[in-house]
Amino acid sequence: MNSPTIKISKMLDELIRSLFDQYAKQTTIIDDVHLIRQLEKYINLGGVMGSPFTLTLANIFMWHWEQKIVEHQKFSNELCGDSYIDDIFLTSNDSIEKQTQILEDANKYHSNIKLTYDIGNSISFLDLQMTNHDGNVTTSVHHKDAAEPYVVPFKSDHSCHIFENIIRAALLRALRYSSTLKEFNHERRAIKLMLLYNRYSLSPFT
Repeated sequence: MNSPTIKISKMLDELIRSLFDQYAKQTTIIDDVHLIRQLEKYINLGGVMGSPFTLTLANIFMWHWEQKIVEHQKFSNELCGDSYIDDIFLTSNDSIEKQTQILEDANKYHSNIKLTYDIGNSISFLDLQMTNHDGNVTTSVHHKDAAEPYVVPFKSDHSCHIFENIIRAALLRALRYSSTLKEFNHERRAIKLMLLYNRYSLSPFT
């Protein structure tokens, strides 16, 4: 971006970002692996645009907006986290009716913010699929239904390390996200199909 105000925007972001991180650290989910770590802590307890400054302002606004939900989650010893600006993840042992009422009440906090939500024993957040089997939580890689299994084609004009990194990253994600051997093998087969689709050699898998 070559906007005349970009330097001012970056300076303001550097000044305010540390304050935001300090107050919002416990409720901000960094990535899928961080969410898994938060889930593990929760299970053990029994119970997380534009210019840089614009993004920081949006995060501050949403952090202030969600405090009522955060306080409810803390009081109930439940997990609450968000990622980026408009995605929030919550755990709850309340009835579906009570959960729905809490979310409907949250829709009244601000006239310009309206929630859409999914409630269930199996739900996805970012690229992570989480399923509660009678109190036993399993995790796996989530694939969007509309997403094509596309990566950089093997026949494209890229350095060899690009293709190696794609395979390594996919396997590492499967290893990190899969809580059971069954889920890992399922994702490994999905990776093989993705590589075949993009004309990769399957020698690393044989």
